[in-house]
Amino acid sequence: MHKEIKVQKLAVPLILVIVVALFSILTPNFRTWGNFITILRQVSMICILAVGMTGVLLTGGIDLSVGVQMGLCGMISSLLMVNYGLGILPACLIGVAATTMVGLINGLLITTTRMPPLIETLGMSNIVFGINYLVTGGYPVSGLPKGMSILGQGYLGFLPVSVVIMILVVAAGAFVLQKTCFGRYLYAIGNNEEAARLSAVNTKKMLVLVYVIQGALCGIAGLILLSRVNSGQPISGKNTEMDVITACVVGGVSTTGGEGHILGVIFGVLIIGVLSNGMAVLGMGEYWQMVLKGLVLVIAVGLDCIGKLHRSR
Repeated sequence: MHKEIKVQKLAVPLILVIVVALFSILTPNFRTWGNFITILRQVSMICILAVGMTGVLLTGGIDLSVGVQMGLCGMISSLLMVNYGLGILPACLIGVAATTMVGLINGLLITTTRMPPLIETLGMSNIVFGINYLVTGGYPVSGLPKGMSILGQGYLGFLPVSVVIMILVVAAGAFVLQKTCFGRYLYAIGNNEEAARLSAVNTKKMLVLVYVIQGALCGIAGLILLSRVNSGQPISGKNTEMDVITACVVGGVSTTGGEGHILGVIFGVLIIGVLSNGMAVLGMGEYWQMVLKGLVLVIAVGLDCIGKLHRSR
């Protein structure tokens, strides 16, 4: 069993090395320092969302509304800055508060009604996506203050600001999951929610909190996206949840809960980022990229389920 776990942990970094080597051979433009920085900038939002999604998946849940929540934060923040003259900081805080509230609603509905997280968050995704269009009439909001560009386009030394934020979120997520009672409770709930409840764990509170955290991280990622594109767009973040979930599963987070760690998720995020960037550099069409990413997700989930079945026997 220990040997199997070690092989699984080594497999994901090895896949990353192989993918990087493959694209480096296929196109010289891929293996430049500027392109690697571009990849890090591109995956920063996915990684921030993946930290929150890791916590959700560890409990046996899922959140399909993370992409549209990013768009909601961007729309609210941009509208407040452009149409109402609100400062950058208060507008951004209100945007993050809005997605945090969506996370709270997700958590409360799931825990009080025992609705499957897949169905609840899918419904919430449609609700929020519709709100994004209703609020703006379907038009983008442009003319943001110049200072807003720092999050998505600025640098701290040689690293983009978005990458620095990603590193801080990853470090905080790793600490919470590995060094705190909250993290241990999430693993316990994912392994056996009833047993965790009987062990005096307030499972409902933990589940609500994990969706609240996910909502807050959606807001942070949404602000980075808003800063990168320099306008609030109703469609921003749509379908991002596919990349996030794929990265988590490829990184070793079980879809049935109770298994996974942040380090594996980082490698999973990098694999998805390298695949997306490499295919774009090669000039591969968007639909072929969707096919390949879908295959990666199906294969990763299939292997996870097969592994679970093998270990149970």
